[in-house]
Formats: sequence, structure tokens, C-alpha cells
Amino acid sequence: MALDAHVFMTTMEKRVGLTAEDKSLLKENADWGKGIASEMADHFYGYLGRDAEMDAIINAKEGRVHRLRETFIQWFHEMFTGIDDWGNAYADRRWRIGLVHVQIGIGPQHVVPAMATVVNAVGQRLKTDGKDEALRDALSRICMIDLAFIEQAYVEVSSAAVLRETGWTEGLFRRLIATGANSM
Repeated sequence: MALDAHVFMTTMEKRVGLTAEDKSLLKENADWGKGIASEMADHFYGYLGRDAEMDAIINAKEGRVHRLRETFIQWFHEMFTGIDDWGNAYADRRWRIGLVHVQIGIGPQHVVPAMATVVNAVGQRLKTDGKDEALRDALSRICMIDLAFIEQAYVEVSSAAVLRETGWTEGLFRRLIATGANSM
């Protein structure tokens, strides 16, 4: 069940409809994205900090919230630059970010609404700064790809752990999941 981040990236680009025009528009606005990244980090971590469970996680170690905030700023800017035109390096970095979320316990139930807060804040900045709606659409698409990496990291890590601990085959595991889903 090991994820191939490069194939996943290509698949997600097709699924969300991230186009060459979107990529061009994002690159054209990379300086703008870099300029608002710190503000968006404030929105993201402000939202997470209001939740007691998340506040405990992001502040569990000395300096963690600062490191996470710096990573967020870099991540946000990379959505505009694509690192390598949204290729293998981008996919590898997004996969690694997903794995880190799993490792430190920031689950999808926290990331998705926090990301929605950021998307909303970006939308407000787009209006304030007179940016085109096409940029909002492009950002929404790349955000959905990045969220998919985080969510898929949870699926992959959980599945691998169950298979390793139980010795089950992947086929059996998938059948059990389907059967369990059908009974709910």
C-alpha cells in the first residue's frame, strides 16, 4: 500500500483540474504569496491555538510552534512557486509534510478546518489587493492537493501499521474495510 508521491501528485492534479494556466498564475503571484505568508500563518496557528488539544500539540516542545510557523510560511510560498513546477520535488515535500502531521498528531480533523480558515483569509486578501478570482481558484486547487497528501499520509501510515502488526494481506485488509463500511 506504499504511496508513490509522484504518481499521487499527477493523479491529484488531474482530479482537481490544476492546469498549466493555474501554475503560471501562481508563479506570477509568487512575490504576493510570499508577502502574505506570515499573515496566513497567523490565521492558521491562531485557529489551531484556540483548540486546547491542538494548542497542547503545537506547544508540546520548546520552539515547536516557531518551527511549525516557519515551515508553514515556506509551504505557503511553495504553493506559488511549485518548487520544480509541481513535479517530483514538490510531491516529495508534500508527502513529507503529511508524514510530519501524522508523527506529531495533527489530524485531518484539525488541518481541514484550519486550512479552510486560511483559504477564507486568502480570499479576503485577494479582494483587498484587487487580485483576480482565477488566482483564488488556482490556490484552492493546489490547497486541495496539499490537503490530500496530508489525509493520505494518515491512511498510508495507519494501513501499514495494521498490516505490519497483524500480518494480514492487503487484499484481506481492503475487504475488511469494505465490509466494515457496509455495516455502518
